[in-house]
Amino acid sequence: MIDKTVALLQAASTGPVTLADLVDRTGISRPTAHRLAVALEHHGLLERDETGRFRLGLRLLQWGGETDPLVSRAQEAVAALRDATQVSAQVYRRQGDSRLCIAAAEPASGLRDSVPVGALLSMRAGSAAQVLIAWSDASAIRVALGTSAFTAEDLATVRERGWAHSQGQREPGVASISAPVRDREGAVVAAVSLSGPIDRLSRPTKSQVAALSRAAQRLSSG
Repeated sequence: MIDKTVALLQAASTGPVTLADLVDRTGISRPTAHRLAVALEHHGLLERDETGRFRLGLRLLQWGGETDPLVSRAQEAVAALRDATQVSAQVYRRQGDSRLCIAAAEPASGLRDSVPVGALLSMRAGSAAQVLIAWSDASAIRVALGTSAFTAEDLATVRERGWAHSQGQREPGVASISAPVRDREGAVVAAVSLSGPIDRLSRPTKSQVAALSRAAQRLSSG
């Protein structure tokens, strides 16, 4: 089984691949290749791109010492965002049916919303999930709304004002605001967030939203 796992990772090392590609390149049966690929995805060793193809995951890249351009910028960005707002800051990227925390920074004191790097959180709740879904295609939005804590009207508001807000969706007593990070073509590839106790973020201030927007712009232009 270890040999088959290594073969799948090697097959994905040259760039995004479909399940059929994995089968062709490794000679592993389709059911076994699918089962192993999904398990590797669960552990962050593989992930899927926007078309559903498999590629090497963030955790494997971190273990190997390679640098993902977004990851390398994200940690510096969340540290600056935390310092500017004195609340927790994170960057999330979608991974299958979850969102993966790829950078996080906590304030030195006071109440925190601790989300460790590498944590997989639900796409069903939270402002970051709203951002990652809001600019998806119509069919993906319909599927997401079937099980989410937010509505189509919420997503329309996110697209209109350019950022999302949630209170107690992911965890009771926790609120967050998130903004989209875009690639050079304008596609949303991540969400940068501020999160903390509801009494700090129930009514986001102009300065909090401005700091969040600046962080999103810096990450998008990198």
